[in-house]
Amino acid sequence: MIDTLLRNINRLQQPDWFTTKGLKEKEYLVLTLHRPSNVDDAANLSAMMLEILGNSGDKKIVFPVHPRTLKNLPESLSSNERLILIEPLPYLSFIYLVKNAYGVLTDSGGIQEETTVLGVPCITFRDNTERPETVSIGTNELVGASVKNVKPALNKLMSGSWKKGSIPPLWDGKTAERIVASLLKIYSR
Repeated sequence: MIDTLLRNINRLQQPDWFTTKGLKEKEYLVLTLHRPSNVDDAANLSAMMLEILGNSGDKKIVFPVHPRTLKNLPESLSSNERLILIEPLPYLSFIYLVKNAYGVLTDSGGIQEETTVLGVPCITFRDNTERPETVSIGTNELVGASVKNVKPALNKLMSGSWKKGSIPPLWDGKTAERIVASLLKIYSR
């Protein structure tokens, strides 16, 4: 995943609507929610969205809405001027948004890795992660899926007191090269 990110970092594409939506680098948040525990219960999703909107200051929130999330998203939220609901984006446009965001709010797995490498604060609304190094070394904080955890996490992010983090060892974009070298060593005997 990091090989792909670093190989494409100079090819990122600003979405056509970026400036027309009033977005500026490091002045907006990116939100992704798609896990059943966060989005399948409409009341829970609504409560989470209200907490996010109520505790993110004046930051605009770019929300590429997953189809499973869209079906439970309250229509009343679409009128909030800070919430920018968009369709899921191609990789190069999405990573552009992540790279230039003030922070990312997510329940995704992969985004935890990408934000760590890009040095972007990441709040993960999950109780566990397959990527613990993003928490122990990187910029990610695992805050759980409970709505009550949204406000404290956003308060920390919005106050500017988020941890800096660093890039885990071997997350250098050369993993594929190491794998090929290992395979050649094993199978060229």
